[in-house]
Amino acid sequence: MADEKRQNTTLGKVISAAGITACLFLVSVLIVNVTFIVKSYLYPDKVPDFLGYKPFIVLSGSMEPTIFAGDLIITKMIDPETVATGNVIAFRADKNTVVTHRVTDVQTGDGKTFLTKGDGNTGADAKAVTAGEIEGIYLSRFAGAGKFALFLQTPIGMLVFVITPLCLFILYDAVSRNRRSRKKGEREAALEAELAALRAAKGGDQLGEIN
Repeated sequence: MADEKRQNTTLGKVISAAGITACLFLVSVLIVNVTFIVKSYLYPDKVPDFLGYKPFIVLSGSMEPTIFAGDLIITKMIDPETVATGNVIAFRADKNTVVTHRVTDVQTGDGKTFLTKGDGNTGADAKAVTAGEIEGIYLSRFAGAGKFALFLQTPIGMLVFVITPLCLFILYDAVSRNRRSRKKGEREAALEAELAALRAAKGGDQLGEIN
């Protein structure tokens, strides 16, 4: 009986820890998404960032085999003066398009500019990139995660992977609290009954001594 109780307690702790971890992850995702949304409204002409980091979803294979279409890449905002030949940078090709290509040359004429080329392209980009067009330097990629990120941005994706798990965790937490409260009440009731029995027994003994 004691072993079964310990097993149930351990299982409950594991489930609670897993639930808390999942909840923290989902809350983090929500915080990051809300930050991006707020910044996109406050600064519509800039790509929103979170603590200087910017995620981008790769839609073409121009950087293969370094980066593939469908990947999610992470870039970091840096001082354009530190960009060197060989770096992979994300930059604005136009108002609504961000491209991630490798720097092939740095030119220092009237202001620093950067010549770029996709690793998978045969020719260089037609237009030089200015310092003001750089969005960040490439740090890492998550293979195929871009497709998932695109789905996550849809109402169904938000419902399936964010809202529903969060609601389930809240429901589980409420049920767990109710169960713990009920068990506590049962223990207190049992303790009260035991104390009452002890008092009754003690009172009986005293009565017997008087008689």
